Amino acid sequence: MAHAYTPGLRVTGYMKISKDRRLPLKGEVVVKVGDRVQAEDVVAKTALPGNVKTVNVANALGIPPGDVPSCMLKEIGSSVTEGEPIAMSKSLFGLFKSTAKANTSGTLENASEITGQVTLREPAIPVEMLAYMDGVVTEVMPEEGVVIQTSGAFIQGIFGIGGERVGELVMLADHPDDVTGADKLDQVEGKVLVVGAQVTYAVIMKAKEKGAVALVAGGIAEQDLRKILGFDLGVAITGSEDLGITVIVTEGFGKLAIARKTFDLLLKLAGQKVSINGATQIRAGVLRPEIIVPLSDQPEVKSSEDMFQGGLEPGMTIRMIRQPYFGRLGTVTELPPELFPLETEAHVRVLKVKLEGGDTVTVPRANVEMIEG
Repeated sequence: MAHAYTPGLRVTGYMKISKDRRLPLKGEVVVKVGDRVQAEDVVAKTALPGNVKTVNVANALGIPPGDVPSCMLKEIGSSVTEGEPIAMSKSLFGLFKSTAKANTSGTLENASEITGQVTLREPAIPVEMLAYMDGVVTEVMPEEGVVIQTSGAFIQGIFGIGGERVGELVMLADHPDDVTGADKLDQVEGKVLVVGAQVTYAVIMKAKEKGAVALVAGGIAEQDLRKILGFDLGVAITGSEDLGITVIVTEGFGKLAIARKTFDLLLKLAGQKVSINGATQIRAGVLRPEIIVPLSDQPEVKSSEDMFQGGLEPGMTIRMIRQPYFGRLGTVTELPPELFPLETEAHVRVLKVKLEGGDTVTVPRANVEMIEG
């Protein structure tokens, strides 16, 4: 029997979680298999090549490009400091001298007799790869990185901005549909704040000012997101924004109460150390923002590899991801096998859903995503 495979948000109280921690280029791994690491620990490090700058020595000295190598005062590979003379020419029996100076500090990399330009390489940029979450090193990829595994709660959001952060989870909202104001942000430094049904521009700016590391809410207004980023977000991968704070929304755009299952789990996890990442693959659904809470003692472990096996089935909890029921939660009641005609004259597979509140509706299967409990 064929199954309808519908990807969805994972919201589970306990499962095995593995994370690859890879360097952007080859470097040094500083831990070994079996090591227990904290989220803030460095597990691998490397150095990115420094930026390149050029000095047009031929122009500065008024000489042909072919004469540049013979006028150099420093050898290729030597260190230079900004403002230091790197080349000199003499004219009129050596009485008049012209010099060209370095426009940055770094290493003299090349002197071209074709272009007359000298290339300077700025110092390498050190890169440290952190563990991101508390756990155990289960695999080492020499010169590349490690795999870290932990067991705990795992919650995916529908959209996020900002990168990896670690902090204590604090509930500022008492109910899923509450909206926390900026006046409630006291003593939030180093915290991951759950602020309710909507996070506003004012709350984000105040939280950042107060030193909070991340915010979790049901929704965000599109105009607030545009104001924060300074541009319209199109088809892209988020997570690399230099905002100083990470924001995750669990339901969508606008004012949307956090799903009861998600809110109750967050409530149980309050006070715990969490790892959070807002990185999102827009539209494609490949990458979702996440909240990870390592836990040491739970009776049952569900592996992430077992997620969503078998596809949709009656009784499953789903979320609507398109209008007119966007953001609504419900339970699958029936999966009709026949194709159903839409207003567009397309014929698609559908399912019947009992929405929270009691209404039963029929929608295309592509309009829903499963929520793992």
